[in-house]
Amino acid sequence: MNDHRSKLSIIFLTVFINMIGFGIVWPVLPLYAKHFGATETVNGWLVAVYSLAQVLATPLLGKISDRVGRKPVLFVSLLGTALGFFLMGWAGALLWLFVARIIDGVSGGSLGAAQAYIADITSPEERSKAMGLLGAALGVGFVIGPALGGIMSQISMGAPFHLAGVLALVNAALVWWRLPESLAAEHRITQEEKASLWEVFRHGVHLPALMGSYFFAITGFSILTTNFALFTSARFGFDQAHNGYVFSFIGIVGIIMQGLVLRHVLKARSEKSIALAGAILLTLGLALLPLSHGLATLLLFTALIGIGNSFITPTLNGLASRSANRRWQGRVVGMMQSAGSLARFVGPFVGGWLLSKDPATSVNYGRTPFWVGAAVLVFAFVCILRLPGVPRTPDE
Repeated sequence: MNDHRSKLSIIFLTVFINMIGFGIVWPVLPLYAKHFGATETVNGWLVAVYSLAQVLATPLLGKISDRVGRKPVLFVSLLGTALGFFLMGWAGALLWLFVARIIDGVSGGSLGAAQAYIADITSPEERSKAMGLLGAALGVGFVIGPALGGIMSQISMGAPFHLAGVLALVNAALVWWRLPESLAAEHRITQEEKASLWEVFRHGVHLPALMGSYFFAITGFSILTTNFALFTSARFGFDQAHNGYVFSFIGIVGIIMQGLVLRHVLKARSEKSIALAGAILLTLGLALLPLSHGLATLLLFTALIGIGNSFITPTLNGLASRSANRRWQGRVVGMMQSAGSLARFVGPFVGGWLLSKDPATSVNYGRTPFWVGAAVLVFAFVCILRLPGVPRTPDE
């Protein structure tokens, strides 16, 4: 039991440090790119290209992790993340920002590998609870990261990215020296075993509906994260530091919901019903956000978004891991993360283009992308309805 807790503690710490680095970027990157002359549409592309790279790389990384183990994939991914951050900090032109984001996206399989790691060492009944605790670790990192990004941006525009790169290197060292491998040799696939797309879907029996719901949920949420800093800058005059504080508030909501509330809700409700509630709250939050006219309403509507996201993300990932046996965890989780990455490509691209249609001087600035994001989440709700109450896991 102590060894089990030790492994969970280390992987949670790994995700926590990684999320600090990730959170450092979000309130800074849109305004940093604007410094190089990026328009709203170009800003959307800058966020989207990262996810497009992940769409292509994540399933491959999942397959590799099923063959060689989770630890090597985590380690190499974190080294690539560090390189991407350092390039962003040293960028002297918009082109280098794109290069850095592509490198970071290709190496961005660390979260998927972490989820597969948790699936390796937990029972199916404990998956969503563990994914919720993982989400809490993400939330804590997301509280600290944006605040650090706002503070570091006062030193220089590139300072937040240099700090994120250092943290990624520290994280890689932690994985190399402290994290034991979770996937035993007898559970790994061999070079001869086929892993066609049909095979992955056969071993992840609910994967189509899960991928659909995850795609639409992340698309709506990524429209928010792409445009939020520009929206609050135009509507309330927020700078990087103020946006960092609001993102930290969203992170605090995530910690409370995923670290404390979700585990109790799971005892009384099914994962499907919790995911449905999350989709409803996320939809409401996005729809109401453009109507905020002061800090109080802004925080209220972002709290709805934080609660909804905290309900929907860990339960969908938990359901995905329960719908596949151990030998297919990396590939099934990889397909889920690929759907999320595709959503993070589509959402920023569409969101940035939609934001450019709203005049920056108008009180309606931001209304179009956020309302479209809310409409997209209706499709997530429909996909979740198609899921069974209790997932079925195929035999080995």
